[in-house]
Amino acid sequence: MKNICISKNDMESTLSEIFIKYNFTKEKAKLLSEVFTENSLSGVTSHGINRVPLFIDYIKKNLVNKDAEAKKTEALGSIERWDGNNGPGIINAITCTNRAVELSKTHGIGLVALRNTNHWMRGGYYGWHAAAQDCISILFTNTKPNMPAWGGQDLKLGNNPFIISIPRKEGHIVLDMAISQFSFGKINDYKLKGETLPFEGGWDNNGNLTNNPEQILESERSLPIGYWKGSALAMVLDMLATILSAGNSTYKLGLDEYETGVSQIFICINQTTFRDSNLQEKLLKEIIDFTHQTTPTKPGEKTYYPGERSLKTRTENLKNGISVNQSIWQKVLDL
Repeated sequence: MKNICISKNDMESTLSEIFIKYNFTKEKAKLLSEVFTENSLSGVTSHGINRVPLFIDYIKKNLVNKDAEAKKTEALGSIERWDGNNGPGIINAITCTNRAVELSKTHGIGLVALRNTNHWMRGGYYGWHAAAQDCISILFTNTKPNMPAWGGQDLKLGNNPFIISIPRKEGHIVLDMAISQFSFGKINDYKLKGETLPFEGGWDNNGNLTNNPEQILESERSLPIGYWKGSALAMVLDMLATILSAGNSTYKLGLDEYETGVSQIFICINQTTFRDSNLQEKLLKEIIDFTHQTTPTKPGEKTYYPGERSLKTRTENLKNGISVNQSIWQKVLDL
């Protein structure tokens, strides 16, 4: 089915009405609609508008407690533990990002470990959010098992998204990646478009590597980035998220049919602590310029720093509207 263009304002107002209908407060409905819309505006519809029907389904099934809020359980100076009480992942993640920022303004660095929360949608959103407050951030979450550990066939690892953001006057640097070659949301995007993945992204049911999105979604076996290296990184991120938050591991998440109660880490570093912002800007520009000055592999192409294409996409979508799969938009309207 073809794509249609929706303006930022139309998407945001439509989503706000939906969340209010499902008994969120006006304040929470506004926050949720802003995040889902911003994710879509930046070109990540897989973790934006496409996820809204599933999010509402989780609310209707009481898998996510819409009224619950994250609460601090332990405070150890610049390190805190919080319990998400199975509340909406977006709201909990905003709360804990803001708290890590506050801690960094006092201590130079702040770490908030969150347990019993839910899908935060696009992790990069919180990287951009921290960067806007002059904070470097390192953020990650575990997930249910959706990758095999290298050398095995069974699903034992999560694709545990990992984010690093660095504030910069000419455009923040934001790395946002799953530890699988493609997130499942992105794989589903290719399926909706009727396209194959540009590279192999997982295994089919016969154990063969494939770039067919339908076969990967059926097998639920995604490919770790860097093969065995990605496998090891996914495992270590799960370990850190679990022990620092005293929360659920990927193993525990895999015992239930639905993915709820995940563990997440929010680390923020106050960029102004070192009082040399001009030097930092100069050094970042030096690295970016060095990378940009390269011969492209194909005529007309170029290299990008992490977050550069998101800024470009956001500008284009503000002007032209957000490209949304027509069937997805209809599902949203039906809500």
